[in-house]
Amino acid sequence: MIETIYIEEDLQVHPRASRLLKRFPGARVIPCQHYTEVFNPAAQSFDLQKRNPALILARKKGSLVLPAPNGFDISNGPNFYFSHMLNCLYDCRYCFLQGMFRSAHYVLFVNFEDFEAEIDSTIANRHEQAPYFHSGYDCDSLALESLTGFVKHFVPFFAKRPDAFLELRTKSIAIGNLLKIPPVPNVVVAFSFTPAETAVAVEHGCPSIRDRVHAAGELAGAGWPIGIRLDPLLWYKGWRAGYDALIDKIATTIPSSALHSVSLGPLRFPSDMFQKIERMYPKDKLLNGPLIRRNRFVSYSEPREAQLLSFVEQRLVNAFPEANLFPCALGAT
Repeated sequence: MIETIYIEEDLQVHPRASRLLKRFPGARVIPCQHYTEVFNPAAQSFDLQKRNPALILARKKGSLVLPAPNGFDISNGPNFYFSHMLNCLYDCRYCFLQGMFRSAHYVLFVNFEDFEAEIDSTIANRHEQAPYFHSGYDCDSLALESLTGFVKHFVPFFAKRPDAFLELRTKSIAIGNLLKIPPVPNVVVAFSFTPAETAVAVEHGCPSIRDRVHAAGELAGAGWPIGIRLDPLLWYKGWRAGYDALIDKIATTIPSSALHSVSLGPLRFPSDMFQKIERMYPKDKLLNGPLIRRNRFVSYSEPREAQLLSFVEQRLVNAFPEANLFPCALGAT
């Protein structure tokens, strides 16, 4: 339940913002000039805000579509991302969002039409291969669909642009809006997974792995292209058995023919973000695991990372021999 809504003053008559205000008639509404007045000040308690986040309605300005960071690429074409929202419903301890922003409030950028214009401009820059647009970089693409209406708006938009891909990256099982419409071949619903025991330990508030696999199977059965994202790979006692069980469960539920792509990558934090997260959760077992500093990152040692990647990649190749596999290694960067 949203108890407090901040809204940029020039958006009070915006149709999308107005509809959201009407959905929460009991919420305290506070006008602001720009969302950063609320979102960016120092000395905020991310942990406290995470327990009861406010909603900030804002207009995204500047560059709305950006090149995807290294290691985020899916497909051999150019990869981009756009963020209709900042912050996430879930509380995964390994997520870079824990240390990226000063605030845990949700920021929803309501100017969807401006995103559309920049996506069209990006598509128009004649690429040899279809551009791939990620929507789950600064948020979960589906988790707050009942609030954002993101899927309802952007899936039909991409359905009319078959020369570009949209990825909906998620841990959510909020797939109802997708099941109500015909599948779109260039919209990939990509589910993030870790072994069941680590999901319970560090993916707080997320649907269970069983429920996520079931949701992915439902969508696959309805004809939607599915992505499997095993990122980050986590080292813990019994990790080999954990990944064996996870991949077996996925393989028995989702047919290879439904897979658009499979990606995997090691646990890694930019050093400054890790320091922030470590201060918030000093007793977290994941953060007190076998991590080392490697140049600008905190991750596992190169031999440990190589073991994880090699084992899981081979299991994936055995389970899905025809899948498009995109491994990412931190390496010596």
